[in-house]
Amino acid sequence: MFVWPSPRPFPIVRSLSSPVPPKMYASSAIRARLAVAGRRAFSTTRTQLGSPYHYAEGPRSNIPFNPLTKHFFWRYWAFMITGFGAPFGIAVWQTYKTR
Repeated sequence: MFVWPSPRPFPIVRSLSSPVPPKMYASSAIRARLAVAGRRAFSTTRTQLGSPYHYAEGPRSNIPFNPLTKHFFWRYWAFMITGFGAPFGIAVWQTYKTR
C-alpha cells in the first residue's frame, strides 16, 4: 500500500515574535555593555616603557639574538648542527663505550 508523504516534513517551529522573559534582555544588555567597555579600555592603554615588565615592540625585538650581525649565518648553522647532531653523537658514544 502506498502512503503519501506528510505535507510538513519538518516540525513546526514557534514564531520568533514569542515573548522573551525580561531577565534575558537585561543579562544580554549588561554583557554587551561590559564587552564594549572592556574592549575600549584595553585598546586605549599605552604600554609603559619605563616599567621593567614592558619591552619595546617591533620586528626582531622579541627574539634573544640579532639576525642582522655579520656572522649570524655561521652561528645559526653551528647551533642547528649541534642541536640536531648531539642526540646521535650521544647514542653512538653510548653504543660503543665499554661496560
